[in-house]
Amino acid sequence: MAVANEQIIKKNGYTLHIVKTNKYKTNTLVWKMKAPLTEETVTLRALLPNVLQSSTKQYPTTTALRTYLDDLYGAGFFVDLAKKGEYHIMSFSIDIANEKFLKDPTPLLQKGINFLSEVILNPNVENESFHPQTVEKEKRTLKQRIQSIYDDKMRYSSVRLVEEMCKDEAYAFDANGVSEKVDEITPKRLYDYYQKAINEDELHLYIIGDVDEKEVEVFCENLQFKDRSPLKLENRNSVQIDKVKEIKEKQDVKQGKLNIGYRTNIQFGDEDYFALQVFNGIFGGFSHSKLFINVREKASLAYYAASRLESHKGLLMVMSGIEAKNYDQAIRIIREQMEAMKNGDFTDQEIEQTKAVINNQLLETTDTSRGLVEILYHNVIGHQNLTVDDWIAGVNNATKEDITKVAEKIELDTIYFLTGMEGNES
Repeated sequence: MAVANEQIIKKNGYTLHIVKTNKYKTNTLVWKMKAPLTEETVTLRALLPNVLQSSTKQYPTTTALRTYLDDLYGAGFFVDLAKKGEYHIMSFSIDIANEKFLKDPTPLLQKGINFLSEVILNPNVENESFHPQTVEKEKRTLKQRIQSIYDDKMRYSSVRLVEEMCKDEAYAFDANGVSEKVDEITPKRLYDYYQKAINEDELHLYIIGDVDEKEVEVFCENLQFKDRSPLKLENRNSVQIDKVKEIKEKQDVKQGKLNIGYRTNIQFGDEDYFALQVFNGIFGGFSHSKLFINVREKASLAYYAASRLESHKGLLMVMSGIEAKNYDQAIRIIREQMEAMKNGDFTDQEIEQTKAVINNQLLETTDTSRGLVEILYHNVIGHQNLTVDDWIAGVNNATKEDITKVAEKIELDTIYFLTGMEGNES
């Protein structure tokens, strides 16, 4: 049986995705706005969804807006930002009770869609400018969010690795924008950008739950947008690595953060993408992986050691927490694990264990409606049409030879080390 049946319908200026399932007790609406990641727009886009979710014309204060959601049986509403490859995505999500499980026959799904329409299309605007106090409040919050990355050294070192590794590429920008650019944004400038985004972004609406497809289409009639031809990035920009970059940064930290970036030369949609998933699981993705066992357990060099993929940019990142004195030894052992993967030095048991964990993880992700949306949205970014079952089959079909071939494509690009000040390196 299929994990999820997705119906895709082209509408005026956006794409509607309906997944009819009785797996969840609530209905979920996720509105996604996608545009290329650029230096000019990254901070505007980081601020915009938070301003839109604060108030609307009909609900001019946050209190009024949240009170209305409470009246909808405590509907949940929140926004999110992400970068996928070199795209910047704003998401607006609503979780709302399914009236089938209530004594009250109020058409909650219709109210949820109308509310989403209100947030997106009827913002709190006067004289072609956003509400000034709301903008100022959200600017302060955004600066705090950016600062929190600096304060969390594990996240900070991951961000710094990407900045150094992708210096002349759009991917270098963090989804939360640039702190120094926040103060430059005026309510008028943000509103001008909002109009540009509404008219030019690639728009997708996901509705997931025990819903009637025809009813959903009727409810969505209020959502009307201009037709557009969204910008599609050519993501095949392979980077020539002449020399491995090595960056050391000193701060007042107790524990060093060693982050290593590789170019995989494989992206979502490539035929060897699923073999890459299995590769990452064996190399550093899970607690049975080579990095965890050899760097953390056997050599006792790291407080943590793991790897993750950026599927739409073709990057593999290794993250580990080490003492400064163990820097050279940690790098040597990490490189040895990569060589072992290239040489096919892993067992059938490791392969099977990894496949089982990946499949389990996939199915766990689809246990939540928003997790399912994130999996399905990979198709939008990568211009593919893969189902969850295709993912599972792709992973299961990866052979040892496929995994070794994937390993051979992977190139070391950048080593970044955040270490303590002199005399504070333990």
